[in-house]
Amino acid sequence: MKHPHADSIKSHIDKIRVIASQAEINRTSLEAIEHEVLEMAAQKHWWAESLFPSPASDELQARYLIQEDQDQSFALYLNVMRPGKKIPPHNHTTWACIAAVEGVERNVLYERLQAGTEPGPAQLREIGQKSVSPGKALALMPDDIHAVYIEDGMIRHLHMYGRALETLSERLVYDLDAQRCQRMQIAVQTKRANTAS
Repeated sequence: MKHPHADSIKSHIDKIRVIASQAEINRTSLEAIEHEVLEMAAQKHWWAESLFPSPASDELQARYLIQEDQDQSFALYLNVMRPGKKIPPHNHTTWACIAAVEGVERNVLYERLQAGTEPGPAQLREIGQKSVSPGKALALMPDDIHAVYIEDGMIRHLHMYGRALETLSERLVYDLDAQRCQRMQIAVQTKRANTAS
């Protein structure tokens, strides 16, 4: 079923595509992309329960693919997550913008203390925290590292990536206690909403 606001979603994605094509992604261009994702997230009725059901009672997360280009770039997802969902520290290897439709996602930000992009020993240092709630967003460069905690209430958040999650085979996930990292696997099956075409 075509999303009732597919044309409006497409308009925002088109603007994001233009921003990304003008120059190599940096913090400034990410802010412009973040603005477009925030505008989409502000339209709560676009992401309603009737269109994108919450995860089953025995699950903590449902992820919906809203749009991706034919080459799997410019991928937009809706994540619906229950309290108790945690995602350990990880990077994305592509740019990312997260904006809240409803609910609060606590992000802990880290830096890696030694260079490296391969699995193995790795020590992180916390450099800050940011809560993503309605009207707020988080923009991440490819090497930025964050952990996610859903602590109170169901959340619906948009995640916009330069490349689809399913293509990101070089991501790293970090074990703070063991001070090691390994390749990150996708733990939740993406539901292909087919709503923005």
